[in-house]
Amino acid sequence: MRRLRETCEAMTSPYVREITREEHLAQLRQYPDASHLQIPEWGEVKPDWQAESVGWFEHRAMVAAALVLYRPLPGTRRCLAYLPDGPAIDWRSPRLERLLDPLVAHVEERGAFSLRIGPPLVVRHWEAAGVTAGIADPDVRHLHDLPADGLDGYALDVAERLGRLGWRRCEEDEGSGFGLGQPRYGCHIPLAGRSVDDLRAALAPHWERGLRTSELAGVRVGWGGAPDLAEFHRLYTSTAARDGFKARPLDYFRRMWKALNAEDDDRLRLYLAEYDGEVLSAALMINVGSRAWHSYAASGRNGRELRPSSALLWRMLCDARAAGAETYDLRSVTPVLTEDRLLNRLRFKTGAGGRAVEYLGEWKLPVGSQGKVLQRALGAYLGRR
Repeated sequence: MRRLRETCEAMTSPYVREITREEHLAQLRQYPDASHLQIPEWGEVKPDWQAESVGWFEHRAMVAAALVLYRPLPGTRRCLAYLPDGPAIDWRSPRLERLLDPLVAHVEERGAFSLRIGPPLVVRHWEAAGVTAGIADPDVRHLHDLPADGLDGYALDVAERLGRLGWRRCEEDEGSGFGLGQPRYGCHIPLAGRSVDDLRAALAPHWERGLRTSELAGVRVGWGGAPDLAEFHRLYTSTAARDGFKARPLDYFRRMWKALNAEDDDRLRLYLAEYDGEVLSAALMINVGSRAWHSYAASGRNGRELRPSSALLWRMLCDARAAGAETYDLRSVTPVLTEDRLLNRLRFKTGAGGRAVEYLGEWKLPVGSQGKVLQRALGAYLGRR
């Protein structure tokens, strides 16, 4: 009887196989909460990685889909498998191994020595008012020093179960040289069920003053097209030099524009804030399902007193709401509340009405008999870069 039960369970267990781009897109249309990093087009933005769309099947029906990126470890024939912001599976399943084990088996067949995932789960969040109070309190140095306004017990349970299954949290700095790693802390502005007046009323006083300054000065915000990417990139490289990060080349953004707008010509938008014929600020908006992502915000030194970034974000926020987005994702923020250059970004994003969120973070698992050894080799390789 036990053998029969085990045989029946094996026949009904989910399995993972490669799927077509069309199958992947069809699955995404049924589940609009997927990240923009999990759409098939994202693989075309990352030419250093080999992309594969995979699906989970139960009783021959697809129940989930994901984008897997593969990158070879130099000097070996093995590769790292990575699912940024994914997979979008049923993380509340009482037996996660039934969903994760088939993925592990699939990437091992593809030659992976390590699998890295980013469960798209928010563990806790802090509302803007609490973050503002924390910044003003000299005894508060980190978001974790503040009481959370929301805590997801299911996400905490997932962390515990991943640990029992042999998964380990990725170190914060592990991916610094390998093009890996999504932010552990972010900022969301809820849009569902809120009017423009509601959004305006939620602006912090300093943010409202900046927006009024921009409006009274006559800063204009509009959409740009592919030819305007060069102007956007000029501001972006200026921002990178000012803030001390490495700028991506213009070709990266041209590739992103072509790839993301291939299936839906409104998936990626470019917004420009202008005054007196000069572009002062710019940013990209990525639209996937029920969410809009605010990406690569950039500004120059000219006209900063006119607060063009406030006008830019406000227009983008209102457009996302009008288009039916339920969440406006402002991407990464610092969890450290002591004075540094990153704290101003946190002030700006929460001042716009955003809540700070902490994700479950990224996790890794060695794959195959050499997985642990090659994971250490990867760590040594990253340390030299």
